[in-house]
Amino acid sequence: MSDMKVDQILTQIRSLRDQTAIARPEADPNSLGAIHVGNTPKVDFGSMLKQSIDAVNATQQNSGALAAAFERGDDNVSLTQVMVNMQKSEVSFKALVEVRNKFVDAYQEVMRMSM
Repeated sequence: MSDMKVDQILTQIRSLRDQTAIARPEADPNSLGAIHVGNTPKVDFGSMLKQSIDAVNATQQNSGALAAAFERGDDNVSLTQVMVNMQKSEVSFKALVEVRNKFVDAYQEVMRMSM
């Protein structure tokens, strides 16, 4: 996947995150491990990363459960539903892997810097 596509995906993710934050002003900032410094909340990076990984995991588990239900012949689960959820799971996992790759690249760049 090219860097251009990764940047576009990250931009879309940030846009959706911002829209969600605006739509839910009553959301508790402490749910992301926020630390208030003055009037500006400071978000704990580790908590946010863990929450993102947990969300990808939940998406994959949901996709697997729907696929298993469809295979068992559950009338409440359609093939379309299964395929859409599998694609969501794949896209979220690919985005997570690309973010990880960017972190590894940044870490390697910092390690190559001369002191």
